[in-house]
Order: sequence, then C-alpha cells, then structure tokens
Amino acid sequence: MKKAFLLLSSLLSFYGVSAQDSTSTTPGKFTFSGYLDTYYIGNFNNPKSQSNLGLNGQGVGNARAFDQRSGQFGIGLIQAKATYTSEKVDAVADMAFGPFADLGNYGNYVGPLGPGSSSLAIKQAYITFKATPKLTFTAGQFGTHIGYEVIDAPVNYNYSLSNLFNNGPFYHIGLKGQYSFSDRSYLMLGVVNNVDNLFDNNKKKGLIGQFFFSPVAGWNVYLNGIVSNEASKDVNGTSADDASYALYDLTTTYQITSKFFVGLNAATGSQKGDFQGFGGPSASTSWSGVAFYTNYAFTDKFGLGARYEVFDNKKGARALTDAAGNGASVNSITITGNITAADGHVLLKPELRIDSYSADKFEKNDGSLTPSQTTLGMAAIFKF
Repeated sequence: MKKAFLLLSSLLSFYGVSAQDSTSTTPGKFTFSGYLDTYYIGNFNNPKSQSNLGLNGQGVGNARAFDQRSGQFGIGLIQAKATYTSEKVDAVADMAFGPFADLGNYGNYVGPLGPGSSSLAIKQAYITFKATPKLTFTAGQFGTHIGYEVIDAPVNYNYSLSNLFNNGPFYHIGLKGQYSFSDRSYLMLGVVNNVDNLFDNNKKKGLIGQFFFSPVAGWNVYLNGIVSNEASKDVNGTSADDASYALYDLTTTYQITSKFFVGLNAATGSQKGDFQGFGGPSASTSWSGVAFYTNYAFTDKFGLGARYEVFDNKKGARALTDAAGNGASVNSITITGNITAADGHVLLKPELRIDSYSADKFEKNDGSLTPSQTTLGMAAIFKF
C-alpha cells in the first residue's frame, strides 16, 4: 500500500510540475474525477431467473442495457478519469471497471489475446489538438455523439437507460475535427473504424457528423449521423459483400425555467447485409425510436423526472425482440427521483419503470410469459 501511495504521489507530482505547454507560459491543468454506483431493483413479475432482460428465441434478451438483475443488490460501474488541459492540447484517459464496463464496452470483449472479460475497460482515450480558437482535432477512442443519454450514471437523470441508447452506437475509434462558427453553433465531421469495435473489420471507414446550434439561450439542438460499411472479413481475410449501416439522430434540450427542463431524442436507422449477425447477406431492414424527457427541480436537493419512449424494431434489425425471437416494438415509461446528499457527492435515484412490448417478452414466477414488466428500485451514486 505504501509503495502504491508513493507511486501515485510521484505521478501527481510529475503532472503538477511537468504538465505545461512548451509553447505557452500558462501551465496546463491535471484533474482526476470519477464515480461509482450500486443499485437494487425489484421486478413485479417476480421472474425465476431474477432478470429484467426478458426472453427471446435464443434464451437471452435486450430489454435493459445495464440494470439487468432483479431481486438482488448489484454494483454498476466504477469510473476513473484523468484529464490534462492546456491552451493547445487536451488529453483524456477514461477507465471503467465492473459489470457495466463489460456491457458498455460492447465489441471489445474479444481482445488481442482472444476472448475474455473487459471488466477493466478503456472507456475513452483521446487527444484533442486546438489548432485555433475555433478549430480542434480529436484522435483516439471517444464516446459516441449519437443520442441523448450517456454511459455515465451521474449525468443521466434516469438511472435505467433508454432503448435508443441500448441499441447503440456506444463509442468510436478514429479522427474528428470540429469548427465553431460561434458560441451557439459548430460542425463536427470525422472518420472512424466502424461501429462499436476495437478493431476495424474491413478496410473501409465510417463517417460521422454532428451539427449543433442554439436558437435561443437554453435551447440546444444536435443533428447527428453515422454511415459505415460493416462487412466482415471471410476466413481468407478478404472482406465479404457490403454490409452498410446508417443512423440519423436528433437530440434537443430546452431549459424552460431554472427548475423546468424538457428534452427529445428521435432516431432512425437502416442496415443492409449481415451486420453483426443481424439479417442475412442480402437483408435490408430498419428501425426507429423517439423518447421524450422532462424533469422539475422542487428544491436544490430534490427533483422528479419522467421519460416516455417508443422503440420500433418490428423488422428485426436490432437485438430487441419478443420471446419468440421476432422483431418487436416497445413502449416504456420511466419515473425517477433525484435526491442530492453529502454536499453533492451522493445521488440517490428511486425509479419506477414500465416496459410494454407488442408480444410476449417477460417471464413470470410460474414460468408463463407476459408482454410487460414493472420494476421498482433505488440506485446510489457517489461522484468525485
């Protein structure tokens, strides 16, 4: 323990003394932050499997992204994030540990040495070069720009994640540039390996983009997109036929008053070919969804929020299916309380969620199936 403490002290001293841009007299700043979360969720269906996932034809499900266990206590994710910031460059090393790290690091569970766990995962690792006050370039692995919600539990108002989030993408590896026209608009364009994978599965690259603008103070609008050829290599190492993937996303938020907030996320996606095991060599299919968010701060320590979402996967493009393994649609209502304690370091989130599918999806205690489930639980999050 003493050696570990001395090593940490040495590293912090190194950054504190050496973290300085050679082209500037202003020293850079090194910060360390993170969080951990734990939860308990009860399921009113009382499933024998103690799972919130539901069933499909292969015996697994995709009804929840992270909070998959019911009737038992669980731990989520431990994040450790180191950031260096200076006038010319930023660098981020964002590590994640625990069960949610495995789930959120989808695609990286097969590493350079073969199959294994990614419970210690690189969540983000990138460098941002500030070419001018308006133009920046970022290279490495970074969280996706698509969607409303993020992996980080303290950032989201709801604890459980939406079906839009659950169906990805989650991260990208590549290079992107961003140009700010003003403090109320910017354009980001980038080139990435592919969708949610540590290694590129062919020689072709994906394209990402985001246009942000703020019509009035408090109202933010993000237009997002990604297109990519996801063809995998055959046994000879040659890329197979095209497997195209495209996703277009609208995310907008509006802080109506200091206490009242609303948000909207809408997305539509399409894919052609055998994309990550969905569809066949010549299959062409699509999916879509929309989620509405609102929350109100009654005091500086207590607030209440709601999310209503519709996700349509009846064409079977994504992993969200019914118990028979067929494509399905789902309506979800989530009501979440936010309680702040311990000088803002602890967040308590009691949450009620109801998922209603277009066909049988979930198991009951007697083994029968039902199209809906209701869960009630509490999450505790510590952030620093």
